Amino acid sequence: MRPRQFDLIAFDWDGTLFDSTALITRCIQWSVRDVGGTVPSDEAASYVIGMGLAQALAHAAPDVPTEKHGLLNERFRHYYLARQHDIVLFQGVLPLLAELKSRQHLLTVATGKNRQGLNEALKAVELQGVFDGSRTADETAGKPHPRMLHELMREFGTVPERTLMIGDTTHDLQMALNAGCASVGVSYGAHEPAAFHALQPRHIAHSVRDLHDWLQSNA
Repeated sequence: MRPRQFDLIAFDWDGTLFDSTALITRCIQWSVRDVGGTVPSDEAASYVIGMGLAQALAHAAPDVPTEKHGLLNERFRHYYLARQHDIVLFQGVLPLLAELKSRQHLLTVATGKNRQGLNEALKAVELQGVFDGSRTADETAGKPHPRMLHELMREFGTVPERTLMIGDTTHDLQMALNAGCASVGVSYGAHEPAAFHALQPRHIAHSVRDLHDWLQSNA
């Protein structure tokens, strides 16, 4: 089987494939507390998920002075690394990826994680070799800048009309729009789906099963 509409499918990681939204939200809050900043609400902390780490923490803790940003990053990494093996892929993700691979789609990751963090996550969930390529926030521009998608399309020789971005935040969908690509939003991650409609996703999936069914019929 060949792809019907999209040659390249780019997935966000946290909150889209990996059930890590709640942990990241707590780690942001704990790290801000440790450096003396105003602890963000759950909504404010989850809003920055998908951005590069430094950008996300600065946005979530606007009252933390610049000279403490290094410590803020360190405290986040401390909390996250201590608990990262407690989080897993959403149920149904592995069969979804296997089916897309069988249909010859190019599967990639475009994430706000750093390269070390993504490599560790891929190793932890035994996904090495499933993805054809990836881009992380520390090696390119952070979302919603389109550079991640531009680089992936250039690497694999695809065009925006044949590229689909799937993510759980407005940052993901805005990045797709900025790159001229189609997108699908998932409502089970970090952002409320009410904000997705203005960014013109082809579909909003309310579960991995819903996403699987839509991709099976439309990708």
